[in-house]
Amino acid sequence: MEFVATCPKGFESLLAGELHALGAEGVRPLVGQVSFTGGLADAYRCCLWSRLASNVTLVLARVGAANADQLYEGLSAIPWEDHVAPGATMAIEARGTNDQLRNTQFVALRSKDAVADRLLSRRGARPLVNTDMPDVGIVVRLSRERALVGIDLTGEPLFNRGWEAPLGRGRLAPRRADYAAALLEAGCWFRDVRHGSPVLVDLFSGTGSVAVEAASQALDRAPGLLRTRWGFAHWAGHDAEAWDALATEAADRAAAGAENSVELLLCDTRPGAEGAARRALRAAGMDVESRFLAAGELAAAVVDGSPLLVADLAWPQPDDLASEAEALSLFSAGAGAVAGHEGAGVVALSPDDAADAAAGGEPAEAIPVILGRDDATIRCYDPMSLSAEHPMVQLRGDAGSVPVLVGASDQFAARLAKVAKLRAKWAAREDVSCYRVYDADLPDYAVSIDLFRGSATPGRWLYVSEYAAPRDVDAGLARRRLLDVLAIAPRVLDVDPANVHVRVRTRARGGSQYADGGREGRGPAARDERPARRRDGRVELPRGAHLVDEGGLTFEVNFSERLDCGLFLDHRETRSMLRELMKRTPGGSFLNLFAYTGTASCYAADGGAGLTTTVDLSRPSLDWAHRNMERNGFVGRNHEFIQADVLQWVADRRHEHRYTWDLIFCDVPTFSNSNRMHSSSWDVQRDHADLIISVSRLLSRGGCAIFSCNLRSFKPDVETLEKAGVELEDITAKTIPEDFSRNPKIHHAYLVTRREDGITARELGF
Repeated sequence: MEFVATCPKGFESLLAGELHALGAEGVRPLVGQVSFTGGLADAYRCCLWSRLASNVTLVLARVGAANADQLYEGLSAIPWEDHVAPGATMAIEARGTNDQLRNTQFVALRSKDAVADRLLSRRGARPLVNTDMPDVGIVVRLSRERALVGIDLTGEPLFNRGWEAPLGRGRLAPRRADYAAALLEAGCWFRDVRHGSPVLVDLFSGTGSVAVEAASQALDRAPGLLRTRWGFAHWAGHDAEAWDALATEAADRAAAGAENSVELLLCDTRPGAEGAARRALRAAGMDVESRFLAAGELAAAVVDGSPLLVADLAWPQPDDLASEAEALSLFSAGAGAVAGHEGAGVVALSPDDAADAAAGGEPAEAIPVILGRDDATIRCYDPMSLSAEHPMVQLRGDAGSVPVLVGASDQFAARLAKVAKLRAKWAAREDVSCYRVYDADLPDYAVSIDLFRGSATPGRWLYVSEYAAPRDVDAGLARRRLLDVLAIAPRVLDVDPANVHVRVRTRARGGSQYADGGREGRGPAARDERPARRRDGRVELPRGAHLVDEGGLTFEVNFSERLDCGLFLDHRETRSMLRELMKRTPGGSFLNLFAYTGTASCYAADGGAGLTTTVDLSRPSLDWAHRNMERNGFVGRNHEFIQADVLQWVADRRHEHRYTWDLIFCDVPTFSNSNRMHSSSWDVQRDHADLIISVSRLLSRGGCAIFSCNLRSFKPDVETLEKAGVELEDITAKTIPEDFSRNPKIHHAYLVTRREDGITARELGF
């Protein structure tokens, strides 16, 4: 008989070796599958004992499939009465297409017709179809103009072991059992098991998949032992006697293997990992002890013996660089502990080659695999070829040391420690709780690091932004440096690694953060709904949000849900200026354009503004602004929030000649092409003059505006503005905070007045 065992792409050679070990004959690896020959008992043994196969199919025939009629004729010739018992239900699983058969549902329907018509002609009755739980599963796989037709012997995929439960939550996504088994197979775990007293070091154990598979092999438990349903159970050709013999043998082996020993050393920094792994071992019937280690205990735990170290480095999301740095740092420590141990092994499931730098050497073998839709590799290292002396950075004080991917990262650590100490003293003196600590002080480590300290919600958070590396810098090297930054910074600044957030600045095709729109208006058309409140009367805090203090006010920040955290630290001085300017006209009016989260509105209200108008295209940003205002006690209909395309809204107000404000703040995006805007796009260099002129027309007599942008190369069109009677004075230097002094081009700021008013910056305190 001929059989086909399917598997994930990349597993073919591993599965072929496993099938050889299980006694299969004629083993031939293909793409995503391995074919073999033997009797039914051989196929049953593979179903029961294979850890890598997804499905085992008995091949009945290969038929022509150049078109639907040829496929129908081929299937009609197969004696289905020998496979589908009277009264049994069936289902067709169709895979693959060709030029004439382009839809798998149609292929399944046509195949079902062929089987049903054959049985109708032989028995006088058509079989029932049950797609959820059929008695007989029929497989039809197209390849070019041929189709493989067979019986599904497994039913549910074999990687469903029968013990799984929804154990994972949040960052603890479960790793599929066959991937866990592939890591162990690549690391020759079977060799350790055969030589007795095997030791597994499982880094990022997650929900325990690798630990369960390792213990299962050590205790000689068949992976299919707990499964209660098989695809062959109601197949008319089933050999019950052969299956019962194999099942009895597996139960006997498991009973005898329960006396075997295995040492499981697990290490995972994520909350809940220890409990999840232990629950998984119990659910799988493994009466073995697992010991959880802290990162610093790895070296002492593997002094003796020849352990297999398995690291799942593919759990962080592709954009979760902070978690990736955490994972690589732990892997580096683990690989360093195992390096030089003869007979040991190191295997990592990794999305890229950054694991090589963490391991301290090149892999002896790299097996390409697919994780979901992403590429990854199973990387196998020879511990004897790995460097036992990984690059380590010794941190100042009692912060200890941290493994790094780039040896020169010790310079970054030293620089960060120095500037952090100076910044902390400055912040304490100035009563500043959220500030920039580091701003590309070393050109090779081109990142900015902002530290936020919570107020009503205690905590410390880091917000790391990477500047784009020059084209002549190797992208891999730049990425490893960034990962080192993310490993070092939380240790130096005493921040939980889980509270480190990373942003890579890009220019989005859809526009800026102001990319959500809706209605416009003022007065009756303005939204005046109060934010949601908790039972204690306080404003509801959204998911992922925290509260921080600045200038005696409380603001909501969120590092995980939006592109920006909600508080632009470089405008700290600008906001203070707005408050002081507002004090000059107590009870006056304030207009905040491109308001984002309304922090400037809070400062103006705190300065005595009798009316604040907060305008933005984004509804979530306006809701955020409303919460910020209400948290600081600024409530009532004299504080309005308007969702509108700011450019169109300003133009409309200008031509109505009805509305004026004493103070206006306009912090514009550099670029936007949101489809919610009336204009086709916005470019600050191209379009700023028209906007500034329009804003000046909204000023009351003696009023002023502050215009700001963050385009480094920005040059104001002074000539056009002067022709329109607008005075523009550069006040940028006075708006750059001390912690941004290394990067004075972080933004540009200008005082806008009307020439007819004759107001100067000096008169306004600038």
